Amino acid sequence: MKIQINGEMVKSEMDFHRELASALGVESFYGYNLDALWDLLSSSVERPICLRWINASTSNRFMGRTYQDIIDILERVRIQDERFGWADKFTYTIDL
Repeated sequence: MKIQINGEMVKSEMDFHRELASALGVESFYGYNLDALWDLLSSSVERPICLRWINASTSNRFMGRTYQDIIDILERVRIQDERFGWADKFTYTIDL
């Protein structure tokens, strides 16, 4: 599954959670916080997933530290899947 998040639409942590939940169709059970993001991406969604965050510099400008917290979780999930040796895994790209 390919997911695209547009940084022009993501100016807060909640904006990111809403966009991701909508793209994955998990609005009814997603927790809309950083712990829920880890839970969702690390074990609750079918792979492969390729997340592309375009215009991410806009998100970064508005979100501050929270932006990096999200990136850190994305990277942790990517590393986890790589370490598990899965053929179908989570990947992401950040387009500034």
